[in-house]
Amino acid sequence: MFSQKVAQQSLRRLAVQQPNLMQSMVMRASPAAIALGNVQKRPVTSTSNTEDPTQILAKQRLNRPVAPHLSIYKPQIGWIGSSLHRISGVALSGTLYLWATAYLASPTLGWHLESASMVAAMGALPVAAKILLKATLALPFTYHCMNGLRHLTWDLGRALSNPAIIRSGWAVVGLSVTSAVALAFI
Repeated sequence: MFSQKVAQQSLRRLAVQQPNLMQSMVMRASPAAIALGNVQKRPVTSTSNTEDPTQILAKQRLNRPVAPHLSIYKPQIGWIGSSLHRISGVALSGTLYLWATAYLASPTLGWHLESASMVAAMGALPVAAKILLKATLALPFTYHCMNGLRHLTWDLGRALSNPAIIRSGWAVVGLSVTSAVALAFI
């Protein structure tokens, strides 16, 4: 550390006192080599390249290794849970936007999407279809809510060890399915 400071200070003094000498030295060797006296000389080589630069880049890309794909990784509850959290969020928000757009456009298009006709349509379904429909709608909602709480816990810096992530992942799955089934039977 001390020797580096001494070398830097001596190079700075040399640069201020004799800038022309310093420029010629810099062109030949690195500052560390100059300070230590280990100046090596190498001949400059250059090639006349007449190829198209885009073709050179394409050839270089062919030699690069291919990044591993998800198909070679062992599925883990952590990344599957995070992926499903994003998918359920997109599905819920997409459904909301689609329903809201259809609801606003329904008077113009002659559709009956008001509450009374929705209640009547739901009441006409068999009990098994009602339960299945409600569970299908409730599961993404409950999963997204439970996994959102899990992500908020991680944001607080808690439960970040591998065993805790696995436990919380399966707890989210269990709580989501249980609460979705409970909501379906209400």
